[in-house]
Amino acid sequence: MGSKSDSSVLAPGIKLLEQLETPMTVTITSAHRTPVKMMQFATEAADKGIKVIVAAAATVAINNSINAAQLAARILASSDINADIRKRLKRHLADQTSSVLEDSVSRLFAPKGKVLVARHLSVCDARFPDAVKELYGELRLHAWWTRIEEGLWCERDEFSPGLDNCNNRVLDDSQFLMSLRIGNPFDMVPDLPMVRDEGGVGFDRTPRTLDSHERTFTHANANANGNGNGNGNGNHNAAINRGFDIPPAFPTNTRKSISHPLPAENGALHSPPLRLNSNGTFWPPLKAVPLASYYKLHRVPSLDSLTAMADAQSDDGALPIELPRSETAHVEEPQDKSPPPNGIHNKLLDHVVRTPGRQPSPQPTHLGVPGPGQHRVLQEQGSGYVAPIFEGKEQQMDQVMDQIEEKGFIPSEFVESETNWFYNELGIDDMYFQTETVDAIVNHILSLYAGKIAAFARDDGRLEIRLDKEAADHAVYIDTSKPGVSVADGPRYEQRIDEKYINGSVGDSSYRVESFRSASHLPGEKAQQLRCYFVYKCDFANPNPGPEETNLDIIGEKRFLQKATQNTKDIYQEVMNHAVARTGPVIETFEIEGSREKRLVIAYRQGSAMGLFSALSDLYHYYGATSSRKYVEQFSNGITIMSIYLRPLPQSAPTVKHPPIEASIHQIMKEVSLLYCIPQNKFQGHFASGRLSLQETIYAHCVWVFVGHFLNRLGSEYTSLASILDPNNSAHAEMLAKIKRRLRTETFTSDYILEIINKYPDLVRALYLAFANTHYVQTRGEQDDFLPTLSYLRLKEDPILDDNQLKDKISKQVVNEHDDMVMTAFRVFNAAVLKTNFYTPTKVALSFRLNPTFLPEAEYPQPLYGMFLVISSEFRGFHLRFRDIARGGIRIVKSRNKEAYSINARSLFDENYNLANTQQRKNKDIPEGGSKGVILLDVHHQDKVRVAFEKYIDSIMDLLLKPASPGIKDPIVDLHGQEEILFMGPDENTADLVNWATEHARKRGASWWKSFFTGKSPKLGGIPHDAYGMTTLSVREYILGIYRKLSLDETTVRKLQTGGPDGDLGSNEILLGREKYTAIVDGAGVLVDPQGLDRTELLRLAKKRVMISDYDTSKLSSTGYRILVDESNITLPSGEVVNNGMTFRNTFHLRGGNQFDVFVPCGGRPESIDLSTVNRLIVDGKSTIPYIVEGANLFITQDAKLRLEKAGCILYKDASANKGGVTSSSLEVLASLSFDDQGFEENMCIRADGSVPAFYDAYVKEVQQTIKKNAALEFEAIWREHQQTRIARSTLSDTLSIAITKLDEELQKTELWKNLELRTSVLQDALPKLLLEKIGLDLIVRRVPDNYLRAIFGSYLASRFVYEHGSSPSQFAFFEFMSKRMARLDQQPGDHGTTHVNGVGA
Repeated sequence: MGSKSDSSVLAPGIKLLEQLETPMTVTITSAHRTPVKMMQFATEAADKGIKVIVAAAATVAINNSINAAQLAARILASSDINADIRKRLKRHLADQTSSVLEDSVSRLFAPKGKVLVARHLSVCDARFPDAVKELYGELRLHAWWTRIEEGLWCERDEFSPGLDNCNNRVLDDSQFLMSLRIGNPFDMVPDLPMVRDEGGVGFDRTPRTLDSHERTFTHANANANGNGNGNGNGNHNAAINRGFDIPPAFPTNTRKSISHPLPAENGALHSPPLRLNSNGTFWPPLKAVPLASYYKLHRVPSLDSLTAMADAQSDDGALPIELPRSETAHVEEPQDKSPPPNGIHNKLLDHVVRTPGRQPSPQPTHLGVPGPGQHRVLQEQGSGYVAPIFEGKEQQMDQVMDQIEEKGFIPSEFVESETNWFYNELGIDDMYFQTETVDAIVNHILSLYAGKIAAFARDDGRLEIRLDKEAADHAVYIDTSKPGVSVADGPRYEQRIDEKYINGSVGDSSYRVESFRSASHLPGEKAQQLRCYFVYKCDFANPNPGPEETNLDIIGEKRFLQKATQNTKDIYQEVMNHAVARTGPVIETFEIEGSREKRLVIAYRQGSAMGLFSALSDLYHYYGATSSRKYVEQFSNGITIMSIYLRPLPQSAPTVKHPPIEASIHQIMKEVSLLYCIPQNKFQGHFASGRLSLQETIYAHCVWVFVGHFLNRLGSEYTSLASILDPNNSAHAEMLAKIKRRLRTETFTSDYILEIINKYPDLVRALYLAFANTHYVQTRGEQDDFLPTLSYLRLKEDPILDDNQLKDKISKQVVNEHDDMVMTAFRVFNAAVLKTNFYTPTKVALSFRLNPTFLPEAEYPQPLYGMFLVISSEFRGFHLRFRDIARGGIRIVKSRNKEAYSINARSLFDENYNLANTQQRKNKDIPEGGSKGVILLDVHHQDKVRVAFEKYIDSIMDLLLKPASPGIKDPIVDLHGQEEILFMGPDENTADLVNWATEHARKRGASWWKSFFTGKSPKLGGIPHDAYGMTTLSVREYILGIYRKLSLDETTVRKLQTGGPDGDLGSNEILLGREKYTAIVDGAGVLVDPQGLDRTELLRLAKKRVMISDYDTSKLSSTGYRILVDESNITLPSGEVVNNGMTFRNTFHLRGGNQFDVFVPCGGRPESIDLSTVNRLIVDGKSTIPYIVEGANLFITQDAKLRLEKAGCILYKDASANKGGVTSSSLEVLASLSFDDQGFEENMCIRADGSVPAFYDAYVKEVQQTIKKNAALEFEAIWREHQQTRIARSTLSDTLSIAITKLDEELQKTELWKNLELRTSVLQDALPKLLLEKIGLDLIVRRVPDNYLRAIFGSYLASRFVYEHGSSPSQFAFFEFMSKRMARLDQQPGDHGTTHVNGVGA
């Protein structure tokens, strides 16, 4: 025992052991006061022959030593050498059983008693009715049993205040859990099952539910001394394991149990009637408050409204909700199959039975779902961590007390108690004491004591302790903490830990965190405890493992491996195996045996969820839970695992303000994935305070992003002004451009929008509910396993307003026009969203498929077909396309600083729109329309290129793929209603990521994975543009076309090129061209030689793909020079001084001066030449550069192009010149769609040994010829049109594109497609000859989607017609064109509907 004071409690047990003649010894040893003695005793016990140790701590706590003594005797009696003890124990237990039965019966009809029993009670122990008969007579027994058989509820007292009189209340016709309880009905928790054997009655501590072969009869003995055959400690916990979680209403030591076997029967368990009493409590209390009622109380309505709600459920006021039941219990389905009130089955979150064959979503997130096959119970009771014993702890403690006494701050009589409190009562493990110095510990103790003293000086007397210490390799934070409360104005230690340690954890600079709440309350502060955080720099067992390594012993941190129990390691190993295979988080939950505590485990890749640690606290606080312990573990393979022990708030049990943790844990798990997408949203304060839910704040965050991009429109005034001014007048055009730029910048800043939204949380809630009512899947049929979550039930509790009501509500609440514009934009957003993954629990970023019709036509004259908006904490991005079948690259935009980010954010959508529009014009003679994706990295996440790309791709795929498993990958509400396929490719900063995207699409089960991305590795069937010069081939056709038309000698043409030998387009332009290069500008700087740069040296750089910084300057002439961006104050050969190399590089292409004949932009930022700078290239009304072929996208603005052409420049714009890459990609897509998986791998994939399939090599050559042919056709058409009309070539390029696109779309809708002969003829001309020979037209038609084939048909006919007849043909031109083609059909013999299928594996 711990002290002599325990002896009075232990005396009955000691006496029983003496009666049983059991050899024993009694000793006093304390884990706190004499830890060394305790350890020595435990170490030597076995050698001394001790078989059983009764540790008195628990015994004292329950005031019952009889149970402990009996259990000790039973253990000894199980051995054959203790047969005498077994006999004595058997006699003792038999005597006790009889005594308990008699005592129970004698109290059965006590004045203060109450009975709740089930039918068929008479099948129990035969002695029980006999004992009743003997005491009360035959008549009394018959009358009592008749009432039970009739299903009546017997109540005979006023024991529970506030309960309605329930005498003669009829139960529904079902069997209840067989439980006999005398005493307070709220203490209706069945006790631990007991089993009979030869040794007597003993405890069965295996967690299980009662089945039809065993029922437990429990009664509460009024005697509090604990004598008899009972269990006082494990009862409540065991009850919890069976699904009964109402805490006992009086001490457990007054409870006794008997268990008797019953004959087998079909014992089905059904729900008792649930009624709401006048005092706001439910009866019966055994799991009496259904989960749905908790959900509806999430907004905490008044008890009056609760009563009304309950009465509305049925005629008698009963709530038709199933009670919780164990997954192992036999359940008889009710015969009544009428639809539930809301059209769904309200199945329990932790006991849902899923449809066979459904599996968790394969990618990207692993979400553990409670239920059969998933129910996880941890047998381990502790924290899962055991710190190694610190041998010098007592000596250190003495040194600490000595130093504290020397300092004199704490009175000497309190030194020992304060030190003991710090060492032994805060729960700090030995790792801390081993890590910290004596001086540091002394400072911590003094700081805590100072906090106690400071509390007396406060007016409110509140004890507030805040302590932090940050060293190079570890940190300690201690703070006063009220369980379940997020403090916004405190020291915010968790946010500091996120920012300083967890967010930046990578490699050797990783940090693990341990946090726990003190078990005891602070002196005088019952509501507050101490929260401790310990941060340690990681010391990995293996700092550099393989990327796929999962063995914890290899990748684990040494302290973790030392402290974690085997159970914890097993959990982490399982989670780790999932995490390495996924891009998103792994979210699992585990039950803690014998407790309502839940262990939430989350794993994710380092750096992919900034601020998650602190944000999780706000999440579980919102649902009425608090954490007892938290751990953040880092692993050297780049995975972070968090483990959080959650329990309900102490005060939440008797209230209905929060759902029970058994229900809320599932909602928390689902919302972790939402939190993972945006851990720290812009409205976090409203969430932390409980004003708004997590869904509402993240919804507001997404609309804030949306508003920032689309509220800054130019308006009708700008449109009117533009119509008045003359666009051909350079002054007018320049003025409009400036006004446009200023309007976009100054109207609504992101901070101003944020300020407005923050003022209207009630409006945000109403607008969110309208959004949720549309997009949250509310029912999927009677037989499906739909889970009614808190999200769903909020929609049933709160009023949903239609758009007119929302409009009226906004107009009444906003205070000015700007506020009205911002809040009205929420309605625009809601109306625009066609589908979203917002409610899909397995997501890594939020994606919205928007209807783009809200865009003003005056600003975006070419209507978009589709728009995706993707939002995450690391980025925001769009994907825009102009047609259903469209293709374009995905680029990532970085920002050097906040100012650059602000500029990039303002122009993000417009740049994306312009790029996609350029792509649309470029794609004029291929089946795919134009599309583009742009990802803007957040200013604080410039290093998260890969993370952003993976999240962007995966979240868009959420809206393209069908769900895999309801409850995990739920269906989405699809207002678009059509299957969509996107075709993407590489662009800035994404070229090395497309292989991942292709493999990821295959892992997620996308049937179109082969064609999803172009530009992928040749090993995956890709045709790399750079390796084969695909883009450059079309640019060269335009350059050579100019030389041919003007009879120029290519070798004498002086050439300026932006985009150097390190890039795709720049390097291939150098390799294919033969011009006299006089200047090259790239990322490194400027290289100039008026005499011509050395061609051999340029070829060397282009082949090596290096920048001009590697150019051998010894090969420059006397007038040549090189200026790098980091150089300054350099004097050129002409005597000009360059003050800043960066500025010189950025403006060199504007120097003009008749130095160049042709300018080919092969790289550079969009709008490098605009209306404000183009005049620098025009002297005396004439362009200083005669010929420009725009290889880089959007390098020159359209108005600047027109100005240059007016000044005499021959200019071919990007949409025409650099379409070679898109042609190559289109034919790559076509091959991917035409082959099956086997044929694709055999014919289109470079083998592991580097060998190239013969088909692949031949197909690439055919692609190159097609690029040249298409470019030549368009060049001739534009040249001819310009000669005839004198319309600017850059305008003609757009006109041709629009004409082809418009005719293409019309042709696809005409009856021409239904003409089988014509269709076959066109497809045979349009499709690559090699594909037709290898696969055959019939098989291609079966494999390629119909809408894609229609696009091929339309684009081929349209492009050939427009190239031949121009953009404005006569009304008879198309008739003539089609007549010629139909005539060809008449001349071709044979059946054109079939072709040969050639090739095995095709």
